[in-house]
Amino acid sequence: MARYRDSKCKLCRNEGAKLFLKGERCYTPKCAFDRRPYRTGPHAQTRKKLSEYAVQLREKQKVRRIYGVLERQFFNTFTAAARQQGVTGTLLFQRLETRLDNVVYRSGLALSRSHARQMVMHGHILVNGKRLNIPSARVAINDVITVRARSQAALKGMHALRSNIGVIPAWMEADLEKLMVKILLLPERQDVDATLKEQLIIEYYSR
Repeated sequence: MARYRDSKCKLCRNEGAKLFLKGERCYTPKCAFDRRPYRTGPHAQTRKKLSEYAVQLREKQKVRRIYGVLERQFFNTFTAAARQQGVTGTLLFQRLETRLDNVVYRSGLALSRSHARQMVMHGHILVNGKRLNIPSARVAINDVITVRARSQAALKGMHALRSNIGVIPAWMEADLEKLMVKILLLPERQDVDATLKEQLIIEYYSR
């Protein structure tokens, strides 16, 4: 399976935005993007006007990297959203937000999406009482996500409950004392970062 093994901070710098890929570190002065908010490489600070295609590509890459999705997975997700009736951009984000690894992260049970993905793959997460180790699995309304009993002590022992825990989305209900999350609604566009521009992604794939 393909996996990115280079520095995650390089991804933020190259996309020109903080992608919050390293959990707590992204909220401290140690954040590489805060210290060096320009692209990596010898010509990093040379200004260059991007073409229309490049702007679309960069937006697609930024969203893909935020959610930790491979290229083929992202394309399949977009294709599935485009085939549904409704607003394609909203449906795309709805599919990305309801991935199990994203739900674990957004609820505050994990430090980052990569941490959440690891928790799911190692079998620490239960969905409706059954172990599910597929990070890309989608949750549905009324699904209940919990942490396996034998894993709860270890999770509570680490600093896994994020300091920015106040921003739990309205479409889920999280009880961090019981390490339990319930899906109340499907996410809407306003529940996703407003700076993301889904129209550019639609234009990229419509070429």
